[in-house]
Amino acid sequence: MSETQVAASPAETARDDRWVWFNGDFARYRDAKLGAMTHALHYGTGCFEGIRAYWSEDAGKLYVLRAPEHFDRLRNSAKILHMGLPLSTSQMCEVTAELLRRNGYREDVYIRPLCYKASEEIGVRLHNLEDGFLIYTAPFGAYVDIDKGIRCMVSTWRRVDDNAAPARAKCTGIYVNSALAKTEAIESGFDEAIMLTQEGHVSEGSAENLFIVRGGRFITPPASENILEGITRATIMQLAVEEMGLEVVERSIDRSELYVADELFLCGTGAQISPVIEVDRRPIGDGEPGPLTSRLQTIYFDICKGRNPKYRDWLQAV
Repeated sequence: MSETQVAASPAETARDDRWVWFNGDFARYRDAKLGAMTHALHYGTGCFEGIRAYWSEDAGKLYVLRAPEHFDRLRNSAKILHMGLPLSTSQMCEVTAELLRRNGYREDVYIRPLCYKASEEIGVRLHNLEDGFLIYTAPFGAYVDIDKGIRCMVSTWRRVDDNAAPARAKCTGIYVNSALAKTEAIESGFDEAIMLTQEGHVSEGSAENLFIVRGGRFITPPASENILEGITRATIMQLAVEEMGLEVVERSIDRSELYVADELFLCGTGAQISPVIEVDRRPIGDGEPGPLTSRLQTIYFDICKGRNPKYRDWLQAV
């Protein structure tokens, strides 16, 4: 080792040895290389998914949550960007399971499939370019505090409009919009951002869908408010009705309605179910995670950990 070289940390070594799916085969992370001119790097021409696998100590298994739904959504995102996936949904589920087995995880894991324009050339377009596809996995805990609750601000950055870029697709380039909002919130002393549409209606968090609770009903913005059509969001809507006996309403939400909500939470694969206890320095409810949100969390995590046989078909055991 030369004087200028620095020894790799244990975490870096573990990452480099990790198995990934790349260019149609299994490879070590250290061998999965992209060229500096890769189109997706320069123009944001890619789309991705985020999938969680939950480790159950009792069962000695990982449970991948709703993988087919995520891969089906990835296919829709790819379609919007003039891309195609090289594998069927069932094949992608099989590859994911094999990656988890090879990597020997005994903790919660994040799974990231990525479809991208792989051609190494300059030029802004989507057509006549080679598509690339990969899947990598990594240990992953809580994205935000799901126990004590989080403090949010309404961002000055508006959510991208579907007429400008496809908000319902998980496009890599669009996430600069989210990054601007997230950094603004953190640098302003908050945990997360809430974004409005150009018309001033509530859309979503920087990378999460949003629900408020008023009068015992769950209320969430509709797809027409430039939200990502979340898998976790759909899961919660079903559980609210089937397990909690509550009404779910999809309608526009104004900024000021956030302040008078009985409860508020963000949700997504990364965020899971994250209670919001404050918005713009105004407490939500009594400033603590609400009872319905807490009950929903219990129901949700029982399912994720394989403790509720009723929803076992949502899980892929590895």
